[in-house]
Amino acid sequence: MKSQITNALSDFFFEYETPRQVLVRNRRVGVVCRLIQLGVLAYIIGWVFIYEKGYQSSDTAVSSVFSKMKGVGYTNVTGTERIWDVADYVFPPQGDSSFVVMTNYIITEGQKMGNCPELPGKHNCSSDADCEGGSFKRTGHGQMTGKCVNTTKTCEVLAWCPVEDDNNIPDPPLLMSAENYTLFIKNSVTFPLFEVTRSNLVEGIDNNYISKCLYDQEDSPLCPIFKLGDIVKMSGFNFETIAKVGGAIGIVIDWTCNLDFNVKHCKPMYNFHGLYGNPDEKDKARASVGYNFRFAKHYMEDKVQQRTLLKVFGIRIDIIVQSLARKFDIIPTLTAIGSGVGIFGVATVVCDLVLLYLLPKREFYKNMKFKYTDTQTQK
Repeated sequence: MKSQITNALSDFFFEYETPRQVLVRNRRVGVVCRLIQLGVLAYIIGWVFIYEKGYQSSDTAVSSVFSKMKGVGYTNVTGTERIWDVADYVFPPQGDSSFVVMTNYIITEGQKMGNCPELPGKHNCSSDADCEGGSFKRTGHGQMTGKCVNTTKTCEVLAWCPVEDDNNIPDPPLLMSAENYTLFIKNSVTFPLFEVTRSNLVEGIDNNYISKCLYDQEDSPLCPIFKLGDIVKMSGFNFETIAKVGGAIGIVIDWTCNLDFNVKHCKPMYNFHGLYGNPDEKDKARASVGYNFRFAKHYMEDKVQQRTLLKVFGIRIDIIVQSLARKFDIIPTLTAIGSGVGIFGVATVVCDLVLLYLLPKREFYKNMKFKYTDTQTQK
């Protein structure tokens, strides 16, 4: 018994078993096998290693964006001249990655709390019975008092009076000068896996360069200062059209870096996308065209609280950072090679199926490939 166990262990540790191979001389099967192997090899080299870069590990960045607008706007409405600076036309003013630049507006000055008639079309009436006191209308400006104003044939409301009339949007836009505003973008990214930190103010971009440069896709692709009119144009929009009722533009900062090369080659690329407000769209067929919001400036006059209400039409800019860094790593390299070697087995499986089930001499090949033994019943 002990001898049998010793022999079994010896056979297990000191013997090597190899599968039996049969060399088949068949041109069709040989060509099929080599074509499949060639296809697998092309897939491994072309797709896995060259296109997908399967020999590298990848990481996405943690990023931060700071923005700053510069420029002065001018308006002359009914003889009233006004200068608009950054504090007036950028919302919010903190330099976020998402902000709005005002390009058009409707202003309602001297509003104070009181009773006044609604605008025609908001809540028309012919008698007090049509105006239910204490109720609200979703598109109205305040709470109905229960009275019908005969001069306007609309319900009286408790609201900020006079109520805003936004039916007539200024055309051309009041702040067409916004086309010449400039936007400065400062962006930094960190790839934690590779411990690499980069900024869009790359090598060669200093204070002297920034003070003179303006972004151009061909001549100055790394300049971080952009003219608003150029941003709109590169997004596929017409400035006057989008400035009238507003819209949205996405600025994508693309960090696609191959860290197998010197880190100085890791540089950003800027892309511009029109999100909505495109003049090619059928604006008349769509609801809620453009981009707008309201804000009020409150003040006291003769101990009465008053406000100036502005309905702002503007260009919303969203700065989006997308990133992907790659670097050589032995683990994904070995994984890619191992999976590729395994795929080579597909050629053997396909050729075996052709030999054993499709060729006229399949029975002959079966006898050559497999060795059969008779099962004997032990008496």
